[in-house]
Amino acid sequence: MYQTLIPASELAQHLAAPDWAIIDCRFSLGESERGQQDYLQAHIPGAVYAHLNEDLSGKIIPGKTGRHPLPAIETFAETVSRWGIDEHVQVVAYDASGSSMAAARLWWMLRWLGHQAVAVLDEGWQGWQHAGYPVAPGMEQRAPASFTPHVRQGAVVTAEQVSALLPDSSARLVDVRSAERYRGEQEPIDPVAGHIPGAVNAPFNELLDAEGRFLPPHELRARFQQMLGDAAPEQAIFYCGSGVTSTLELLALAHAGLGDGRLYAGSWSDWITDPNRPIAKGAN
Repeated sequence: MYQTLIPASELAQHLAAPDWAIIDCRFSLGESERGQQDYLQAHIPGAVYAHLNEDLSGKIIPGKTGRHPLPAIETFAETVSRWGIDEHVQVVAYDASGSSMAAARLWWMLRWLGHQAVAVLDEGWQGWQHAGYPVAPGMEQRAPASFTPHVRQGAVVTAEQVSALLPDSSARLVDVRSAERYRGEQEPIDPVAGHIPGAVNAPFNELLDAEGRFLPPHELRARFQQMLGDAAPEQAIFYCGSGVTSTLELLALAHAGLGDGRLYAGSWSDWITDPNRPIAKGAN
């Protein structure tokens, strides 16, 4: 069972395995249909496509939700079943490169609903191509299965819970956006700049080396231990702009052997829907 990252060399040995499901999660925030177009041109053989906006997110309610709210559990379970995933299937998700934001989102969502046999392809599609492994064009499907969700309680944190936890020294709130966005100097996506008061900044790109691979577990572990201080990993709450990129940090936390953190799924784009919620700028 692979539960965090999997190398391309290992996946290449299981392309024909019926109990392995490969999910292509390539997505561009600026061009929402680009990922699927790229998938149709070429993908890992046997892979089905997962669209971040349509399959891994729910309906946006302006002024009420963030940019990528979680879908209803029943709806997502139907989607997963359509992809041919049940409790006996090893899932491998991949994105365009090592900074696998949508693939990590799928990884986290399946873990949230109790499916442990799910991993992200290290180096993603880019690494697969560079290694010279086979590719295939067109749309693919898998035989449907029956996915039964078993929700992991406490994995998701709401804005109200974040507000209540801010004075709690045993918890740690982590903002994984770039330092410029955290400090409120730049905000290219959301209408309000800044960060949640008390949050520490840990940009997600620090998880990868110069080649786009995740850092080895011992380096990730040292990074998280410095970041979290006295806070237990299971008390750490991660957020980003819309609850997608922050799942990369949760993937890295698990890969480092530190267990499961928590996700503020609405993240910054949800926090700022209420003008009464406090906002901080500058470096903590």
